[in-house]
Amino acid sequence: MTYAFAAAGTGGHVYPALAVADALVRHGVNKDQIVFFGGDRMEARTVPAAGFDFVGVEIHGLRRSLSVDNLRLPGLVLAARKRIGVELARRSSRVMTVFGGYVSVPAAMAARRSGAALFVHEQNAVPGLANRLVARRANATFVAFPDAADTLPRAEVTGNPLRSAFEKFDRNALRPAALERYGIPEGVPVLGVLGGSLGARVLNTVAERIAADADPGSMAIVHLTGRAHFDTVAPIAARSPQSWTPVAFEDHMEHFYAVSDLVLSRSGALTISELAATATPAIVVPYAAGTAGHQGANASHLQAVGGVVVMGESEIDRVSVELQQLLFDTSRRASMADGARRAARPDAADTIARRLMEAADGR
Repeated sequence: MTYAFAAAGTGGHVYPALAVADALVRHGVNKDQIVFFGGDRMEARTVPAAGFDFVGVEIHGLRRSLSVDNLRLPGLVLAARKRIGVELARRSSRVMTVFGGYVSVPAAMAARRSGAALFVHEQNAVPGLANRLVARRANATFVAFPDAADTLPRAEVTGNPLRSAFEKFDRNALRPAALERYGIPEGVPVLGVLGGSLGARVLNTVAERIAADADPGSMAIVHLTGRAHFDTVAPIAARSPQSWTPVAFEDHMEHFYAVSDLVLSRSGALTISELAATATPAIVVPYAAGTAGHQGANASHLQAVGGVVVMGESEIDRVSVELQQLLFDTSRRASMADGARRAARPDAADTIARRLMEAADGR
């Protein structure tokens, strides 16, 4: 009997699926009883590296502009459904969970034809197109934010599954090692900057401005740039009067949050969930070009409990001023941390894993 997962395209889909798979393993499921389906993007590398079986299928999402690729899509969906169906039958899979993205539709079709229980997990406050289609026939839908429960059938608010390091996150215990990891001196407030690929130039500019405006040596910056932007940020950091550590990629995000007294970031679904799980105050700048304004919707959940300050890209000139004020206001940051903590759902992966095991036992 095998648990099947379909997750493809971005870390926002793939990492929650891996977190649930890891939770299944902690509950006694063997890794060889878990299989992932996806395309040829990051999942094709990340899933095997985590030790799970991976079956690749040829599939892509609907192009939003006019494209001949869209004419091939129905054929690709059917071929992917057949391929996935064969694997589900061969492995006697009883449960399929889809996490959004282009592989969700054929995976859901294959699951329904095979008689496997079908579950959906939606990471964002505004559900994606694939999940909206698939959820209509799912046994249940797990959602990260309450807003999504209003638009998806049979929804259960579980939160976003996060890596096990976030379930019992202890900032005080991790802080000394985190300071050493990034070469940050003790006794100065630390700004963590989460860059990455989605419009990181805006955040890079804000980080450069606050570093220049603050008194030399009065703060430190740990900057997760994303590999694409590291070479741009590194020379700026080297010339800064502050202790500024650029990092291309961080495998252990718990260290980043442990070292950060305040975070500047976009408001992707996993980032918002991690900020809550670690009770880390933040100023977030939603990605203005994001689909259906989902980043703004994600941020509003944490903003409502006082955990983050949300500032639009149109306000970018004010962000550095707000950051500097908040970075040196320990009382306000403590209040924000309390708000974020109340919104946290660090046990989401275990909650979903238990539901999947119950479904498998009942079939």
